[in-house]
Amino acid sequence: MKINVINRSAHALPEYETLASAGMDLRANIDAPITLQPLERTIVKTGLFLELPVGYEAQVRPRSGLAAKKGITVLNAPGTVDADYRGEVGVILVNLSNEPFTIENGERVAQMVIAKHERAEWNEVAELSETSRGAGGFGSTGTK
Repeated sequence: MKINVINRSAHALPEYETLASAGMDLRANIDAPITLQPLERTIVKTGLFLELPVGYEAQVRPRSGLAAKKGITVLNAPGTVDADYRGEVGVILVNLSNEPFTIENGERVAQMVIAKHERAEWNEVAELSETSRGAGGFGSTGTK
């Protein structure tokens, strides 16, 4: 699949690190380092502008290493870049650790997955079909 992209960053375009990778790393495109204090959030710009085909979205997800080692995650994970959005891709990062974290220009701050999606059409009915689960939710299927 080919996607039109404008790269106004000082960095190379995102790319897959391995043949089986689902996501491409997004890099911070910032003029000066940003220090996130504990529980602070910010939008980190990437310098990327996308033109996705209708029926696809770009999902912005946390990087597992940053989350596990530093407590840095994407606040609205996964963030969605819609096919009709033409602005700069930004990443909402939050520091869930107890230590300040500094984001440097060019740092890999998130990953982006291109995903196909369906457009739903509601069919309003008086009742739904029965299942063994029924209305049970939030842990109703057990812990093991």
